[in-house]
Amino acid sequence: MSSSLMLVPTTEHFAKSDRNSSFYLACGPETGPLIIFVHGWPELGHSWRHQLPVFAALGFRAIAPDMRGYGRSTVYTRHEDYAVQHAVSDMLALLQSLGRDQALWVGHDWGSPVVWSLASHHPERCVGVANLCVPYLPEGFAPQILIPLVDRTIYPEEQFPAGQWDYQLFYEENFDRARSCVEADIAATVRALFRQGDPANVGKPAPTAFTRKSGDFFGGLGRAPDLPMDISVMTDVDCCAYVEALERNGFFGPDSWYMNAASNIEYAKQVGDGGKLSLPVLFLHGTYDFVCETTANSRFADPMRKACSNLTEGYIKSGHYMAQEQPVAVNRALARFIAEKLPQLLS
Repeated sequence: MSSSLMLVPTTEHFAKSDRNSSFYLACGPETGPLIIFVHGWPELGHSWRHQLPVFAALGFRAIAPDMRGYGRSTVYTRHEDYAVQHAVSDMLALLQSLGRDQALWVGHDWGSPVVWSLASHHPERCVGVANLCVPYLPEGFAPQILIPLVDRTIYPEEQFPAGQWDYQLFYEENFDRARSCVEADIAATVRALFRQGDPANVGKPAPTAFTRKSGDFFGGLGRAPDLPMDISVMTDVDCCAYVEALERNGFFGPDSWYMNAASNIEYAKQVGDGGKLSLPVLFLHGTYDFVCETTANSRFADPMRKACSNLTEGYIKSGHYMAQEQPVAVNRALARFIAEKLPQLLS
């Protein structure tokens, strides 16, 4: 990291209301154009550590909250409190607390359905949106919508009826087992999850396709394997940040995001015009993300292409945790998108 970026401090804040408290990291001038980064499972605002100082140095006010159920934000005890619509309300409250009307929203993993929903339900709050790995599904991010889009050249229906989304059905059918295997050794879980993409796995079924057959996420082990940390994705400091937060809060909140398929579909139906988006949109494909697989023969991104009239697409040679594995490529793609589609933010 250059010395100029190191001089941009990151500060800690809370946005509090009667319904929720959102912890967030902030970087850059308070009057700069606003960019808000929304993380996914099982991460933190810290996941955007490579983006915050870069965009702050470009003059943006860069914000990265801990989503509900994570880190120092409010943790709820009911599955239904983790429906996408509630996370959207959290983000609108955060925006209001910042004294702003609009932001450029950037999402990843479960943060992406939140950002897509902001664009579809509240376009007036978005100057533009960008998402990593998870494309726009106007009908909602839920197994019922995902499974018909499975690439059957990799996942024959008779062998893999749910394709790579089998793990989502495992959550719905056996939540306690799903939670217990990731909580058995949280440090090992973090090391096992945060790994770079492997080109050798192109065209092969993802491990998540075997979840219900094996009885957990780790081939029937009942816990994560004891793997060395992948230093191409995180450092010891980063690993400790995730482990500390997940050991404190547990996985009930993060895992409960998967327990609201019906609610998320109903929420998506509230949008008129088929959920079409006309605002500037960026989507970054992870070439080696084999769960959220959007390249080759995948149809996963087709609904997004039909619904978004001002869509820019980019391809990053990365696994799922793209912003951490390939931060330079991600930052370059975001900066190019802003320069080409949202130049008013740079004036």
